[in-house]
Amino acid sequence: MNSESNKSLYNTFEQDTFKILIATDIHLGYLEKDAIRGNDTFVTFDEIMKQAVQNEVDFVLLGGDLFHDNKPSRKTMHCCMEVMRKYCMGDRPIVFEILSDQAVNFSHSKFPWVNYLDSNLNISIPVFSVHGNHDDPTGADGLCAIDLLSCAGLINHFGRSRSVEKLEISPVLLKKGNTRIALYGIGSIPDERLYRMFINNQVTMLRPREDEDGWFNLFVIHQNRSKHGATNYIPEQFLDDFLDLVVWGHEHECKIAPVRNEQQLFYVTQPGSSVITSLSPGEAVKKHIGLLRVKGKKMNLQKIPLQTVRQFFIQDVTLSEHPDLFSPEQPNVMLKVMAFCQEKVEEMLEEAERQRLGNSLTPEKPLIRLRVDYSGGFEAFNTMRFSQKFVDQVANPKEILHFIRHREAKDNIKDMDFEAILSRPTSEVLQLRVEDLVKEYFQKAEKNVQLSLLTEQGMGKAVQEFVDKEEKDAIEELIKYQLEKTQRFLRERRVEATEEKIDEEVKGRAFKEDLVRNLN
Repeated sequence: MNSESNKSLYNTFEQDTFKILIATDIHLGYLEKDAIRGNDTFVTFDEIMKQAVQNEVDFVLLGGDLFHDNKPSRKTMHCCMEVMRKYCMGDRPIVFEILSDQAVNFSHSKFPWVNYLDSNLNISIPVFSVHGNHDDPTGADGLCAIDLLSCAGLINHFGRSRSVEKLEISPVLLKKGNTRIALYGIGSIPDERLYRMFINNQVTMLRPREDEDGWFNLFVIHQNRSKHGATNYIPEQFLDDFLDLVVWGHEHECKIAPVRNEQQLFYVTQPGSSVITSLSPGEAVKKHIGLLRVKGKKMNLQKIPLQTVRQFFIQDVTLSEHPDLFSPEQPNVMLKVMAFCQEKVEEMLEEAERQRLGNSLTPEKPLIRLRVDYSGGFEAFNTMRFSQKFVDQVANPKEILHFIRHREAKDNIKDMDFEAILSRPTSEVLQLRVEDLVKEYFQKAEKNVQLSLLTEQGMGKAVQEFVDKEEKDAIEELIKYQLEKTQRFLRERRVEATEEKIDEEVKGRAFKEDLVRNLN
């Protein structure tokens, strides 16, 4: 076969093949004020979008949490728009069609059509994205940071739902040559609520009207995949079995190689985050993005390692497992433990240097974490003094060491010890969820301060909105909403307007069930 024939065959293959760059959890703006790590997210986002141009993809698909904060700073928003304008605008033609009703796909937008069809814009690489739990819609208008990018014509925000009771997912239908993709998406929803929707059969994924089996069904979701509680995750078997590939956002560990679900017979890819936001083992896995090729009903996902991500090494040591080196009874045992820990940190730094050789894009200072289990009579030492030895070598000198001790659980804890919580290591405190603290408080509180008109979960979510997302009216809105619901409940049951009767009614089972049903 001559070169002309080969070229013709290749062009035919390309005409029918979608090339899609897949990434999730970019968390733009994470630690943006940190002197060392402040620009990490922006540099890596630039690398991701540069890969989209170099690989000549048809579009970029993002799986949520483009931003780390619900209200990104001006610097973060500016850097994001700068990168997207740099790589997504130009004269390169778009060679695929959109067949679905765009007014349905983008019904929440003032410009309900895909950005590359806007006569006022010159888009060369469209970006499609769902929102995550960090950049989800809030406030009376239900807007999020991605909506600003959508209004500016830089992103196509899909997967929005305004109903809290049922979900009807209409796919974005795309066609390139003879290949057709039905792109489904769900922006982040509280896991408990979405779990209940699935259980109650209130989630419907609409199929294309014509030749429904001839489409490659691609689904983007941003929820807990790992089980964090009875209903605080979404089991894979909840998803429809007609799907071909699920792109799972929110989970930060990179498991990008597609794994077949043998029950539902679809594949799941979990790209993971492109920045390390917690010093945990899952974040130490090498970070990747994916280049997805789809031709007809067949697919191939190529892993692309990210070169600009800061290195992260983590190691666990248990002091009691080294009786040959030290024991709690020995004199100067703390000095021996410090020397042992220093040796472990130096080993990780040497490994970081070896891996960094030849890659000028990798940041110079790595993240290092040594988790030290000092159970069995050992004592913790001053971590700040220890960290001074590595202040010029690591990106997280204040968080190198993390001392842990396994203690027996204490019974009959009556009060919540906030001082104990705040005395934990900084990184551990930062990972505490506000709603969990609220729930723990009320579970341990005396009966006279237990909630009556509000649920622990509802109050927890309102406090989280107030703290994490700076929604100053969140608590007031919750109380106003519940007062109205309570008044309506009492009117419907025709309760006598006396303090005793009202008190009796709101403590009854029927009211509690109604409360949980409406607030969750």
